[in-house]
Amino acid sequence: MRARDSARLSAIRLLLSGIKQREVDERKELTDADAISVIEKMIKQRRESITQYESASRQDLADVEKFELALLSGYLPQQMSDAEISQAVDAAVAEAKPAGIRDMGKVMALLKPKLAGKADMGKVSNLVKSKLSG
Repeated sequence: MRARDSARLSAIRLLLSGIKQREVDERKELTDADAISVIEKMIKQRRESITQYESASRQDLADVEKFELALLSGYLPQQMSDAEISQAVDAAVAEAKPAGIRDMGKVMALLKPKLAGKADMGKVSNLVKSKLSG
């Protein structure tokens, strides 16, 4: 507020509003994991908006969304490297002993608690799918 950085202030207020809204909806105080899931949802929304704005040639709006995306990403825990994600997927596949692609849900159920907030779950899902189909 004191720095008069209105774009940053607006993004932070938006984040706080999202967290408060979830607390009100669920009638409980959010844990760190819940707050991270709110941030991840907001990041996903920003990525989708950037794609839509760029396809509509609205670079001004896309730039605002990119700024908010960068700011929100700063509130997530340190992201895992691709090698660490691959190791976690390999360990989950070994533990679940899936019969094929049909058992992808079992593998993802093992991975989600371990990787939530630390890795892009879409990327993890694609990696699991490639491991199970190949």
